[in-house]
Amino acid sequence: MTTPVNSRRWTNWGQNQQSVAEVLTPGSIDEVAAMVTASAGAGRRIKTVGSGHSFTAIAVADDQRMLLHRLNQLISLDGDLVTVQAGMPLSTLNALLAENGLAMPNLGDIDTQTVAGAISTATHGTGIGHGTLASCVEAVTLVTANGKIERYGREAPEFPAAVVGLGALGVLVEVTLRCVPAFVLLADEKPMSLADVLAGVEEWIPANDHVEFFWYPYTDRASVKINNRVPEHDRPLSRFRGWLDDDFLSNTVFDGVCKIGRKFPGAVPTLSSMAARALSARTYTGRSDHVFCSSRRVRFTEMEYEIPRAALPDVIDALPRLIESLPFKVLFPVEVRFTGPDDLWLSHGYGRESAYIAVHQYQGVPYEPYFTALEALCEPLGGRPHWGKMHYRTAEDLRPAYPKFDDFLAVRNRLDPARVFTNDYLDRVLGS
Repeated sequence: MTTPVNSRRWTNWGQNQQSVAEVLTPGSIDEVAAMVTASAGAGRRIKTVGSGHSFTAIAVADDQRMLLHRLNQLISLDGDLVTVQAGMPLSTLNALLAENGLAMPNLGDIDTQTVAGAISTATHGTGIGHGTLASCVEAVTLVTANGKIERYGREAPEFPAAVVGLGALGVLVEVTLRCVPAFVLLADEKPMSLADVLAGVEEWIPANDHVEFFWYPYTDRASVKINNRVPEHDRPLSRFRGWLDDDFLSNTVFDGVCKIGRKFPGAVPTLSSMAARALSARTYTGRSDHVFCSSRRVRFTEMEYEIPRAALPDVIDALPRLIESLPFKVLFPVEVRFTGPDDLWLSHGYGRESAYIAVHQYQGVPYEPYFTALEALCEPLGGRPHWGKMHYRTAEDLRPAYPKFDDFLAVRNRLDPARVFTNDYLDRVLGS
């Protein structure tokens, strides 16, 4: 088979997934519909790609890759309901909302994903009063496999499948979000012992808007981040302190530390201890998205597991022994966040309060034994892997973890019976 002249190589942000595929770049919803109709009629497959920030192969195209970067405009703004094209990056959305006195109620720690990619994989932040970002969605517009343009609001039976749809039901082209009035966050960040964090976290979670913590492997040290809404932006972070902490230390210095650890693994426990001890407390206010989101330039590979919140102590207790048993060293801290339940069928947080355990390895450092060990720990607890982070689950063992799994498949069979939008990853996690 001859490779089309407009085929291009694609690599994801983590540089652990790549493919060569013919590229489609529609500039309108009608163009998306025409391309889908033509591809389906020719028996071809389309995989839509956003910013490439998933570590799984969810966005890997083996035939045609559709890029939605030209579909990045505001469609309408009606009170707190904001409709945007699905290829808009979250960073652009956040700036647009701020200009109009609005904000997303919660965000993750980066803003490079597209709106479509973020909601389709159930990207999340932290805060027990919030679900995933997809829980803010009021309606979505999909181009389905027959080329039809379908809008699903909350009242539509397809809605709970279409929002966190993994790209399996169609091309997501528009999203309506329920936003909130713009707000200021007070950030309180401080180093603590892991024992003190575990002793206090169950009290902090309901008492604060957003709580997360990081544990530094090979140490008893952690850092805690607590964000709360406040009426005034009266404690801004100085430009120098912001550069020092978030740019120089968190990116430039940390990348150098990881390079040393990759070359000299025996030094990693000492480096981890030094990093934990070097942390200093800071308290400041800022625009909500500026506090939630940070620049992340150090490349890594990641696994993140959602578990029932009550199971967190079991996982945290087992992690030090798990890490000590590995045939290599772990360079990144372990991140722990919390969310409330939502009602979207393939959301990790479906129907329960959640704790998320995120583990990372620096680019070029082995990770599979680490990730498979964490998965073996979390799966029996009812754990659900983040769709955009590395995992090894299949449809067979994911089905019992999601009460509405078969309901989702029924919608998929109706909207894409010929599997125009599938790839090897979706065949694995949803079945072929």
